[in-house]
Amino acid sequence: MRVAIVGASGYTGLELLRILLKHGHCSVTVATSEQRAGQGLGEVFPAFAGLTDLRLQSVDADHIAENADVALCALPHGASAEVVSELHDRKVKVIDLSADFRLQEMTVYEKWYGSHAAPDLFGSAVYGLPEIYRDKLVGANLVAAPGCYPTSVLLPLIPFLREGIVDPTFLHIDSKSGVSGAGRKLAAQYLASELAENWYAYGVGGDHRHVPEIEQEASKAAETSVRVAFTPHLLPVVRGMTTSVYARLTRKITTEDVRSILGASYSEEQFVRISPKGDVPRVSSVRGTNFCDLVGFVDDRTGSLVLLSALDNLTKGASGQAIQCLNLMFGLSEGEGLDLISLPPQ
Repeated sequence: MRVAIVGASGYTGLELLRILLKHGHCSVTVATSEQRAGQGLGEVFPAFAGLTDLRLQSVDADHIAENADVALCALPHGASAEVVSELHDRKVKVIDLSADFRLQEMTVYEKWYGSHAAPDLFGSAVYGLPEIYRDKLVGANLVAAPGCYPTSVLLPLIPFLREGIVDPTFLHIDSKSGVSGAGRKLAAQYLASELAENWYAYGVGGDHRHVPEIEQEASKAAETSVRVAFTPHLLPVVRGMTTSVYARLTRKITTEDVRSILGASYSEEQFVRISPKGDVPRVSSVRGTNFCDLVGFVDDRTGSLVLLSALDNLTKGASGQAIQCLNLMFGLSEGEGLDLISLPPQ
């Protein structure tokens, strides 16, 4: 299968390349970068030297349509929609890693992101969370890969929302991400001297753009309106993410019940792992992999449920999950190319 990566020089684009160059059924035929067009991929990024002779080029929808069966679009929100629309018009299947097609209501998108560049396509994408929407992904033409924070929240939370076990009006979420989640940009707060031995909250007070995405998908699972209090933090690590979800229980259950519910939901899932009894998810165990590790506990003293997750924000939180979707779209083994193990020490 011929694959184009649009926006190949960003962190998610490079992660797509890292995985796809070893994918048994995919060949990367086009890789774009406006800033580095004309340069060899291995020249710009030495990690790829000797592994590919790809040269980066500017986006040309006609060229992509002639040379690719599917495009993975790793452009920023706003910039992505127009390119996706051009490729869709040319019958190219697209997986978009930006936020441009994740939301279902235009007014919500406009509130958080501004005007949309492809309103005719808005709302038509399949939300690319394979564990929840696997059947819809098979044969899909347009997929919106979820955000990293929503993935880390929704996978542990959805089983309990579906069962009505937690109060949908009382959900508090605390997430912490490695700095690569901010993308490849120059800003003082991302300098090593500023972030090392330091971490802090941002997007406080419900101001983070992943809030409506979390609420949209959580509301579908609960079949009622869900509102969340969400606070993200930036960690002094390159990649990796942990999330803690605090929910009020609607009926009495035990920690063993929690493990049973998670196990019943995900025991057949290749990329969701329930942490061993007495253990918790760790960034070191998922770094560079497509796994999301989960666990949950009941706090009997407060009558609340605590859900914990860990994933790599660039892999299961972005590029790895997009390739998981690609495999499903084209009828391949879901785990093709994703047999990735975290680097020791763990």
